[in-house]
Amino acid sequence: MTYKETLDWMFTQLPMYQQKGKQAYNAKLDGIRNFANHLGNPENKFKSIHVGGTNGKGSSSHMLASILQEAGYKVGLYTSPHLKDFRERIRINGECVGENFVIEFIANNQSFFENHHLSFFEMTVGMAFDYFAKEKVDIAIVEVGLGGRLDSTNIITPEVSLITNIGFDHVDMLGDTLPKIAFEKAGIIKEGVPVVVSEFQTETAETFRDVSKSKNAKLIYAEQEIDEVYETSLLGAYQEKNVKGVMAVIKKLGGFAITHNQMRSGLLKVVQNTGLMGRWQQLQTAPTVICDTAHNKEGLSIVINQVTQQKFKKLFIVLGFVKGKDLNTILPLFPKDAEYYFTSPEISRGLEVNELVDRAKEFGLVGKRFTAVKAAYSAALADAGPEDFIFIGGSTFTVSEVI
Repeated sequence: MTYKETLDWMFTQLPMYQQKGKQAYNAKLDGIRNFANHLGNPENKFKSIHVGGTNGKGSSSHMLASILQEAGYKVGLYTSPHLKDFRERIRINGECVGENFVIEFIANNQSFFENHHLSFFEMTVGMAFDYFAKEKVDIAIVEVGLGGRLDSTNIITPEVSLITNIGFDHVDMLGDTLPKIAFEKAGIIKEGVPVVVSEFQTETAETFRDVSKSKNAKLIYAEQEIDEVYETSLLGAYQEKNVKGVMAVIKKLGGFAITHNQMRSGLLKVVQNTGLMGRWQQLQTAPTVICDTAHNKEGLSIVINQVTQQKFKKLFIVLGFVKGKDLNTILPLFPKDAEYYFTSPEISRGLEVNELVDRAKEFGLVGKRFTAVKAAYSAALADAGPEDFIFIGGSTFTVSEVI
């Protein structure tokens, strides 16, 4: 198969969360463990840092990778979902895995996939771990896909675990209270392995304390550990908390020589080193256009707050969601005095634009409707003046169509 044919097979033949949602969530580790055993257990052949949490996982993972790259190490980076190309999920020192590796990996293991009915995510995690092992990375930064305890990445034993924060997302799978969600996220805490939590939250403190104690794992709250302020090239005021978590992890990471200058340089060259996209990313000026992949209440509240603090004559918002989001808590976050361009991302889980328009009206948000994200963006650009501000968001998949 060609690369495109390989991707088509992967996306259509196997369950994939970003297409099917809850139906694709395979809440057990048997599949990935069997597959890892089939591959010769590559997860045991490289060191790693495991990154979980509700918001900030991706940014924190890319920051960690950038710092370690600046220190001269060969660094694997596994993240999800991708924005433009599947290969973004698997990188070494910022370079995406090659198309030929993807093609050959699927071809070599296709009978195993079909016989064992692996999920898309199990297959992709196995691919990443096999690639990192074969390329002999010094360390891999591995971002949790969903939850933690039963996530396919959770077969690694990392040097340090990082949990960014806990918020309400995927409540149908992870639980409907913060302690329940925290318990699932805390599933990445391993026996004797230190765990850093970026943000202290009263509602989840007892859960993290109990799980870390049961695992004999040192629990570190970054806010209490890191006093110094570090700058990062990643825009967005919310990165300040992510940076503290990252620095606490670096401080706790043994066996790696990293200077103060390398830490600072890594934080200032994240996009350059790792290719991160979609976090308060500026697409143009006059008018200013910003996109951000925040997609739940906690993430969007911070981003929308930052949007409203910008200087502009008029605010335009291109907005599209996927199905299953709690719009009752999300839509009230958005300003009523903005011009809205409602749309739907081009995936099967995209929330139908007419439904979004109807729901938005309940919260005083009115505007135009578009069946395609690019059409909504083009219309906003045509209507906006040079002193105006355009924000594009609501979903990772809305953002992926404009960058």
